[in-house]
Amino acid sequence: MSTPVLNKARVNENARILGIGAYRPDVIVTNDDVCQWIDSSDEWIRQRTGIITRHRAAADVSVIDMAEGAAREAIQQAGIEPSQLGAVIVSTVTHPYATPSAAAALTERLGATPAPAFDISAACAGYCYGVAQADALVRSGAAEYVLVVGAEKLSDVIDNHERTISFLLGDGAGAVVVGPSDTPGIGPSVWGSDGSKWDAIGMTHSLEDVKKLGESARHSDETDDLAIISATQDVWPTLRQDGQTVFRWAVWEMAKVAQQALDAAGIEASDLAAFVPHQANMRIIDEMVKKLKLPETVLIGRDIAQAGNTSAASIPLATHRLLQENPELSGGLALQIGFGAGLVFGAQVVVLP
Repeated sequence: MSTPVLNKARVNENARILGIGAYRPDVIVTNDDVCQWIDSSDEWIRQRTGIITRHRAAADVSVIDMAEGAAREAIQQAGIEPSQLGAVIVSTVTHPYATPSAAAALTERLGATPAPAFDISAACAGYCYGVAQADALVRSGAAEYVLVVGAEKLSDVIDNHERTISFLLGDGAGAVVVGPSDTPGIGPSVWGSDGSKWDAIGMTHSLEDVKKLGESARHSDETDDLAIISATQDVWPTLRQDGQTVFRWAVWEMAKVAQQALDAAGIEASDLAAFVPHQANMRIIDEMVKKLKLPETVLIGRDIAQAGNTSAASIPLATHRLLQENPELSGGLALQIGFGAGLVFGAQVVVLP
């Protein structure tokens, strides 16, 4: 007996970004504000990082709230209805629940149910990971339109008195809609990981540490709930990094990955309209520009000055600002690269919406 032949999925030869959106929280934290918590100065922070301000979300604003704000703008710009989404991808490391996913809740809020929905935990590379997956889903015919969101509330996982990373971080969300295209709009993705530096960026403690301390407190003679809460806060996981390791890795290794993305797309640096790297540190951005030998005609995403480092949200937020300030970039080529905790990385050349 012969095996029945399955129906083939409708395949789209090409995909591109059709719309982009952003959400920036209302609260703006200056360097002088930060210096209330750490022994530093506005001048030092500007010189070492390029950051002037960063946005922080209010206590009642969640990762999903910010994701929704960015997503609605992207969907509107793409000219589609939420019900047309074939998948929803949210990249975040700050959704406060291991499960259910932020993407599932966002899908329901947008009116995109029953679209498949899932989260990505790839930190600062998460947006590029999401674009890579959206590109594959659209071109394979698995989805016609895919929403990709990078959303972070990093203020929930920082210790304001910590000096290695907390003063760099901001909150926000950026989103794009990826859909079919008559011409190539997303180049081949170059992505990967380097687990040998797994602990270069990470958390001070694990949730297991919190659980153990809580259990220990409950079994001690001290039964005061406030004492238990206080003890738990002492090991609450917050972000930290080995700044020198990350800086060297980003400057030397990620410039190579960015060049690989250019080569994979079959273009030269001079063909670019924009370069939008992860907004980790202005000095890293400047060094990458030098190593790639980008001409002055290429506009550089430098949203970090106003937004700080927003992890998975940084590239779409920086792209959104570039397009707002330079609408003539629409239709041009942009090289985007994300890199961060893991250490993980991803890059591709895209046609700007």
